[in-house]
Amino acid sequence: MKRYLLIGCIYFIAIASVGAQNLVFKANAFLNMLETAQRAKALYPFDTTERYRFHYVPQDDRKGISFNELTPAQREAAIALLKTCLTPETVNKVQEIMLLDNVLKELEHQKPESHYRDPLKYFVTIFGVPAAGNTWGWRFEGHHISFHFSASNNQLVAATPGFMGDNPAIVLSGEQKGKEVLKDETDKGFALVQALSPEELKKALTDTIVPKDVVTVNNRQAMINQPAGIRYSELSPANKQRMLQLLNLYVHRYTTLFAETMLKEIQTAGLDNLWFTWIGYTDHVFGKPCYYRIQGPTIIIEYDNTQNNANHIHTVVRDLKNDFGGDPLLEHYRQSHQ
Repeated sequence: MKRYLLIGCIYFIAIASVGAQNLVFKANAFLNMLETAQRAKALYPFDTTERYRFHYVPQDDRKGISFNELTPAQREAAIALLKTCLTPETVNKVQEIMLLDNVLKELEHQKPESHYRDPLKYFVTIFGVPAAGNTWGWRFEGHHISFHFSASNNQLVAATPGFMGDNPAIVLSGEQKGKEVLKDETDKGFALVQALSPEELKKALTDTIVPKDVVTVNNRQAMINQPAGIRYSELSPANKQRMLQLLNLYVHRYTTLFAETMLKEIQTAGLDNLWFTWIGYTDHVFGKPCYYRIQGPTIIIEYDNTQNNANHIHTVVRDLKNDFGGDPLLEHYRQSHQ
C-alpha cells in the first residue's frame, strides 16, 4: 500500500510498511558478527555524553569500531545497517566520500603507512541495546561523514545531525578525475539563486564574505538566532518550487518514510516560515566561494564551499526538535530505566 504526501507541488511516495523492524534486525546482525573484543568497542550505553559527540574532521580518538578493524563481511553488515536509514543514493555518496581520502592522501603526498587519510577510518558506534521495545541509537562517522540515528519502540525517531562533505569537491586529476560527489547539492543551489528576480536576490543575498564553515559547526545545539534572507512566501511560484526541490534533496537523504515525517513537521511549522539565505558569489565559477542555507522552525540545512580555494564542500542537516534524538527521548529512556 502506498501513500502520497503533497508539499507545495512536490509529490513523493511513502511505503506504508515501516523499515524500523529491519533496522533492529540489521543492527543485531552486525553485532552478532563481531567478536567479543569488537563488541566491547562498538557498544556504549544510550545515556552517555559520547552520544552527543559530533566531528567531521580527521580524528584518531573516535569511539566505536572502525572499518579497519572489521572483516569484509562485517563491513558489508555495517553498510547494510546504514541502508536501513539512508537511501541507496545517499549510501553511494557516503562510500564515494570515503574513497576521496585516497585522493587526498595522494594530493598531500602522505606516506603509505600514514592513516591520517584513510578510507577505512570510519566508525560504527551503537548506543543502548537494539530491540523492538527499547530506546537506542547508533552513529556512523569519520572524515566528512557524520550520521546520528535514534530509535524507540521499533521506530526511527531521529536521524540528525547528518553531515556530508567532500574534498576535493571536484577531483581535478588522477583516477577519479571529474568526480563531484555533491554535485546535486551544488547545482540545485545555483539553480535557485540564479532564478531569483533582482528584487528576490536583493533579499536573499545577505553578505559577500562567505563563512569558513557551516555556521552551526558541530555544536550540541544547532541554532542561528536570526533567520535571514528571503522568506518562502516572498518567492515567485516557480522559485518556491525550486526551493522545495532543494529542501527535498537534503531531506531525502533519509529513507522515504522518515523523510515524510521530517517534511510533515516542516509543513506543520509552516512553509512560509522557511528562509533561504545566500552568501558569496552567485555565478557558478570554479574557485569562487559560496554559502547557502534553508532555515525554518524545525530545520536548518547548510551548504558551504570556501576551503581549499572553494573546492571543498560541507553540508549538514540539523533537526531543531530532534537532534541526537532530542531531550524528550533521553528523558523517556531514563524513566524507563529507573
